[in-house]
Amino acid sequence: MSDRVAVFTIPSHRSFADALAAGLIQRFGKDPLGLAGGRILLPNNRAVRALTEAFVRASGSGLLLPRLIPVGDPELDERIGGALDRIDEGAPVPPSIEPLERLLRLGSTIKGEGSANAVRLATDLARALDALLIEKVEPTRLREAIAESDEVAGHWRKSLEKLQLIYEVWPQLLSDAGAIDLAERRNRQLERVAERWRCDPPSGFTVAAGITTAAPAVANLVARVARMPEGMVVIPGLWLANLMPDEEWDALGPDERGHGEETHPQFHLKLLLDRMGVARGEVRQWRSTGGAASSPTRARAVANAMASPDYSHKWGSLGPSARRLTGVRLATLPHAAGEAQAIALALREALETPGKTAALVTPDRQLASRVSALLARWGIEADDSAGRPLSKTAPGTLLLGVASAAAENLAPVTLLALAKHPLVGGEGEERLAWLDAVRAVDLKLRGPRPAAGLAGLDGKLEEVREWRTVRPRFVAVDELLKEPMSLAQFSGGLGAAVQAVAGDSAWRGPAGRMAAELLSEIEASPAAAELIVTADDAVPLLRDLLDARAVRPPYGGHPRVFIWGLLEARLQRTDLMVLGGLNEGTWPPLAAPDPWLAPKVRAKLNLPGLEFRIGLAAHDFASALGAPEVLITRSRRDGRSPTVASRLLMRLDALSGGLPRDVRLERMAQALDDPGSSTPAARPQPSPPPEQRPDRISVTQVDRLKSDPFAFYAQSILKLRRIDPVDADYSAAWKGIAVHAAMQEWLDQDDCNPAKLRWRAEALLQDQGIHPMLRALWAPRLLEAIDWIAELERENRATGRRPLKAEAAGEAAVAGVIVHGRADRIDRLADGGLAIIDYKTGAPPTQKAVDAGFALQLGLLGLIGRAGGFEGVSGDPTAFEYWSLARYRGRFGRLMAPDKDMAPGEFLAHAHANFADAVQKWLTGAEPFTAKLNPAYAPYGDYDQLMRLEEWYGRS
Repeated sequence: MSDRVAVFTIPSHRSFADALAAGLIQRFGKDPLGLAGGRILLPNNRAVRALTEAFVRASGSGLLLPRLIPVGDPELDERIGGALDRIDEGAPVPPSIEPLERLLRLGSTIKGEGSANAVRLATDLARALDALLIEKVEPTRLREAIAESDEVAGHWRKSLEKLQLIYEVWPQLLSDAGAIDLAERRNRQLERVAERWRCDPPSGFTVAAGITTAAPAVANLVARVARMPEGMVVIPGLWLANLMPDEEWDALGPDERGHGEETHPQFHLKLLLDRMGVARGEVRQWRSTGGAASSPTRARAVANAMASPDYSHKWGSLGPSARRLTGVRLATLPHAAGEAQAIALALREALETPGKTAALVTPDRQLASRVSALLARWGIEADDSAGRPLSKTAPGTLLLGVASAAAENLAPVTLLALAKHPLVGGEGEERLAWLDAVRAVDLKLRGPRPAAGLAGLDGKLEEVREWRTVRPRFVAVDELLKEPMSLAQFSGGLGAAVQAVAGDSAWRGPAGRMAAELLSEIEASPAAAELIVTADDAVPLLRDLLDARAVRPPYGGHPRVFIWGLLEARLQRTDLMVLGGLNEGTWPPLAAPDPWLAPKVRAKLNLPGLEFRIGLAAHDFASALGAPEVLITRSRRDGRSPTVASRLLMRLDALSGGLPRDVRLERMAQALDDPGSSTPAARPQPSPPPEQRPDRISVTQVDRLKSDPFAFYAQSILKLRRIDPVDADYSAAWKGIAVHAAMQEWLDQDDCNPAKLRWRAEALLQDQGIHPMLRALWAPRLLEAIDWIAELERENRATGRRPLKAEAAGEAAVAGVIVHGRADRIDRLADGGLAIIDYKTGAPPTQKAVDAGFALQLGLLGLIGRAGGFEGVSGDPTAFEYWSLARYRGRFGRLMAPDKDMAPGEFLAHAHANFADAVQKWLTGAEPFTAKLNPAYAPYGDYDQLMRLEEWYGRS
């Protein structure tokens, strides 16, 4: 190689893209065609965009740009720029396999527990293969490293043996398909370019800018550019001797075994220079500054703060100027939502200054999404370069909704979520009519889940007219996952089901087109035909595939507000940089475990360690601190637990003695949505006028009227009813309804024949709508109680008592109002009197409640019977019984007679007196409906939220 080396660095306190553009214009822009004759190699397509915008800013007018060529980043599935991919030399490099096809092929070679798990392992496997390919590790080296690692654990050995087998046979599998890996193709192309430029350098200038990876093929090409007659290499943020003494630089490594200070922000740059064969002393500083520059003093302080642990002792001898971090401030918020609020406020405030730009830089995508949503309150659509995962877009959630509904056999929750999806049901008036129909179906599906599939829904919804409108859209969904199928078949069926549910609206816009392309790729993939998808695999597998694709808007957002990930921020700068999520585990991230390559094997192969990315994150942090104004934010808690401040932030705090707190911003963030002090609600006591008070009341509502008048008011006057949840557990009320129906059939069809009662109960338990768990737990209890009722029936018949009527409805005028109700059963006693029976699947009322007048149901039914209010039933009620199926004194089944200690007629007189008193107070009088008037007898909480119980109950 030539002795001439042209390597420059742009310090981190300057904007890399702007300084590079300004310097190149200054050097080559005097000739209108001077720039157009050159080429600039950049790390990725995002860097191409950033530098293009920098040239536009720097030129101020029209400009013929040089060719901007991305080297390509395999982690982003990017290919090398076409300008380097010539077809006029030697045998052509085979095409690279598509990333999705590669993932599915690897997944089909892994025998895991289900396709979803296989594809997840394939993702890690692809990353391990790329690491080996990028570092040019031959299969023989891998075999030797595995053989030398006898001390690894058994699970590691199994993974390594499988990796070795795949690594050796994988190239042949690709060759059979006429393709190679993307990383391997990039290696070959870059090697060809380096060799061609060695023999025949291109005309015009060549600049390799912003490239920090030390991959051998890239380092070889960059080294060639540095030694070309008109070549230059420009490295971002390299610390020269004025920032990092030679002793510290040399201590970074790597040593002869390839080990070094991987977590240091300069380690990867030193590794690049070593592979280029360039000493740091040969690197010069780029002269042009560009815009958005900060003080060099801050750069020195940042370099001191990031010193290796072995050299951090020098902090004690540093002067004030070497510690000064002017322009950097810190905001610490209580939680992640508050942090997002503070960042949104800072970005919004920046726009008050004309021309000022601001960016949020964070690796935390959840934080970025929150900030983006909060900016929308001011009509600001930030330019989020990372985009959104396809799974978070409307078409993506629609695909997941269809898959979930199919996997769960149209369970009500998934069915209704899909039916209410914003892309389903058309637009405008059509959408409104659709939602009305879905709401009618929703109300009917409240309660326990019906039988699976459309057949079960048909049985549940046969009386709902709107179901005929909703049903046709879900026929294809019902048929989608009836049996295991290949991933390709699932993709085709999923597309057809989505089309049936949502029509063409599912495929509109960038996200819709991307979803359609994904399904088409899967359906056409040979590897997808080998992966079997079951109902358990469908949703997690589909979600992983959707998460891997990002949807970016075809046009940018606000011209002065940006949201960048660490990768996007490396070459860009704004006037205000907000560095968000400075907590340990977020920035820097936790070292991601590698399930395929054991750490000792990685070390033997000289592969980057698992903590290598911590060093990259540290370099990104140090570079972002070069903006003119920097705001660092963190939250004290995440969604689960307290957080620990990032080690990078703690270094700045330790060096500077504590970063200045932006107390004003912290207070503004907390005050923005602060509702202020609140006055707890008083105990509600509505008092409607007499004409609004009901003149009819059910026997089951009287106890509620006396114990919790407000609940009665909400139910009977406001007409509010509690709606059961969808897919609700089998409640006591449901069990009561089912048992009452069985007991009615027993009387109406079997004349209460004791021999046929158990058969009725067993038929009830065999209902396909009952969950197997409920059947297993409830059956022994129910059958024991049913046997007790059969025995009781035999005893009653022996005394001449006979069943008369079941579910007898009646009403009568009592105390000036109409009382109506339904007696579960009425028997004719041997003396001609009537027995009123009430079935209870739970415990009956206590005698104390009866005596206190808070269990009047049986007494009021007796008053109706005495008044002849039950059609076809005559006689005077003289016996009142609760037949409870609950456990009592070691067995299930109990007869409770609330009038056992009363004289004849006293029970009905007691009920009449208590009822008349309640009527006089609340129905014909003006007594307010006070909430929880007698809480000891008000066990139900259906209206607790409406009465704001927690604000006043127990407060003096």
